[in-house]
Amino acid sequence: MTPSFLSSLRRILPLAWPVFVGQVAVMAFATVDTFLLARYSSLDLAALAVGAAVYVSVFVGLMGIVMAVAPIAGQLFGAGKLEEAGDQLHQAAWLALALSLLGDVVLLFPEPFLWIAHAGPEVELRVRAYLRALALALPAALLFMAYRGFNQAVSRPKAVMLLQLGGLLFKIPLSAWLINGGAGVPELGSLGCGLATAIVMWAQAAIALLVLKRGGFYTQFGLHARGWHRPHWPALRHQLKLGIPMGASIMIEVTGFTFMAIFIARLGPTIVAGHELAVNLVAMMFMMPYAIGSATGTLVAQAVGAGEPLQARRTGWHGLLFALALSCGVGAAAFFGREAVLRVYTADMTLVAAALPLLLWVWIFHMGDAVQTVAAYVLRAHHIATAPMVIYALAIWGVGIGGGYHLAFGEGAPPMLRGAPGFWAAATAGLVLAALGLSAYLGWVHRQEAADAVRPSPAR
Repeated sequence: MTPSFLSSLRRILPLAWPVFVGQVAVMAFATVDTFLLARYSSLDLAALAVGAAVYVSVFVGLMGIVMAVAPIAGQLFGAGKLEEAGDQLHQAAWLALALSLLGDVVLLFPEPFLWIAHAGPEVELRVRAYLRALALALPAALLFMAYRGFNQAVSRPKAVMLLQLGGLLFKIPLSAWLINGGAGVPELGSLGCGLATAIVMWAQAAIALLVLKRGGFYTQFGLHARGWHRPHWPALRHQLKLGIPMGASIMIEVTGFTFMAIFIARLGPTIVAGHELAVNLVAMMFMMPYAIGSATGTLVAQAVGAGEPLQARRTGWHGLLFALALSCGVGAAAFFGREAVLRVYTADMTLVAAALPLLLWVWIFHMGDAVQTVAAYVLRAHHIATAPMVIYALAIWGVGIGGGYHLAFGEGAPPMLRGAPGFWAAATAGLVLAALGLSAYLGWVHRQEAADAVRPSPAR
């Protein structure tokens, strides 16, 4: 039976809203630390800014590799191969532990990042301590990503959301205590943030393991029937083949924003502060298409595994159209209410004035972001990630960063596109091109699958 648009939405939304809530909780981790350190010490806040940038640069790429378990286990779940799907979680856990060793080397020896940041001695000392604490957190964080990816594959996002919300509720008082000291604990400042994160991450990973062990739903996957599964190279190779380009794609997106901020910082503190307001706004708006993409990708992977290509195609396009319509409405609301929206962030009208010209670009940027996100998730559900990575590199690095630098600082650019608006215009153009490129590639994949379905099999 071919799903209608409304029937697709009725299947997407129950999977999407827990992802949205959980990701907002994850974003709040950084907000809590920033809020607390802003009231504690400017040096520790600076250390948090540098240290968090290093950690995110390491974590997001490795996270993308581990999350390859989601589309792989999703297809197996759709095909009814439940114990094979469960084995993929074991293999993803081994992969998470191996990748955490690689990531910890970078976190424990962050010299290249410190050289780029030009951090002073006092800040550098705090950054190193903060990153040592996060090196403890990384293995647990990546193990939790394996748990999250598996639950995404088998349509259990609420199990992840509850742990993410619980982690946030634990994180708030724990960070406040370790930052400011008390009850026999000295003031630790930014180090306290890192230790709090490590404790919360290991608590989440331990509870996730307990849920997998005690939850009756997971018995069908054979997770404990043979104990802890040994590393299986063919399965690990398959996860790496899909996961490495997935991780690289995420890194390209993150570095696109990072380099924008670095270059815009040359324009002065007021301009870069206005840019940061726009970035924070678009990051919050992104949580909706991210959730829709995650839910759509799950359903598409399950349909592909179940041998229902028509349902997979229709569900994928319906999710993409829903994300486009929703992002258009949200972007319009942000644009037409732009002054009120920006005043939620700050009462400083100088900063509001710096951010106001960017809100039109935020609207279009958000629409392109929504389409490319869902298209990428649907392609991953088909186990396709290398071509999207190439599209991302050309669109985000080539058009977004290269074009933005030319418009912002080059000769002959229109006056209205000089400075920060030039970077936003180019970044928006890059994301729109990525959205068009990924959507066109998805259409080509669907046509190839349809052609394969009707092509007569060779005579035996």
